[in-house]
Amino acid sequence: MRSEEHGKPDRAVVRDALGVGVAVGLSGFAFGVTSAGSGLTLLQTCALSLLVFTGASQFALVGALAAGGNPLTAAAGAFFLGVRNAFYGLRLSQLLALPRAVRPFAAQWVIDETTAVALAQPTRRSVRLGFTVTGLSLYVLWNLTTLLGAAGAQAIGDTDAWGLDAAGPAVFLALLAPMLKTTTERAVAGLAVLLGLGLLPVLPAGVPVLVAALSAPAVLYLTGRRRADAAHDTSAGAPDGTAPGTPAGPPAGPRNDGPDVSGEGR
Repeated sequence: MRSEEHGKPDRAVVRDALGVGVAVGLSGFAFGVTSAGSGLTLLQTCALSLLVFTGASQFALVGALAAGGNPLTAAAGAFFLGVRNAFYGLRLSQLLALPRAVRPFAAQWVIDETTAVALAQPTRRSVRLGFTVTGLSLYVLWNLTTLLGAAGAQAIGDTDAWGLDAAGPAVFLALLAPMLKTTTERAVAGLAVLLGLGLLPVLPAGVPVLVAALSAPAVLYLTGRRRADAAHDTSAGAPDGTAPGTPAGPPAGPRNDGPDVSGEGR
């Protein structure tokens, strides 16, 4: 069955959505291990996945706590990372067009993965199907693997001795790296890394993450200035305001239309 006329088959939408949901949902195990290693209890770890349900913010929160950061600072960093979901919601609200009674429940699933799958669909039916299947599969698996990871970490004991404290950052980098497709995005990521690592020894835990967030507006500002300067130089270098490569035309001079043979000039 096709989603709508000229749309994708439902089977293809479900297959793609399940692929994303299963692949990302399994990384909840790494979060459970990292959270338990940061000192959170099993109940606290599971509550984060159930109620917050946004991987980047969860990893940022437990990472800052594991480094000895202030809980308020750690929560602020997680909050700023989660703000992007509000902008996703503005776009998805138009595409999904869900009844008002359903929207508060659907908002819990507005994350990177569900947004990516939904935006890739050609019709409203397929958008709703992709969003629902991705959100449901990811939510169930993420919470299940969070529970398994946290319980396993408690059984292991010292997660640092096993090197499992690096699981969270490794998963985060694995999710982030494929998204850096343009030069601007790579520049933002590179500057954020430099700021975060450079300020880590001199600022309290969690604060370097907040400062690193300034790399995005800084790079965008410099990119805009560079483009504006390039456009100005291009227009200033053209003769008489014409575009580069455009012939300027013959030099101005006395007009000579040839001899007057009409007799009117006599």
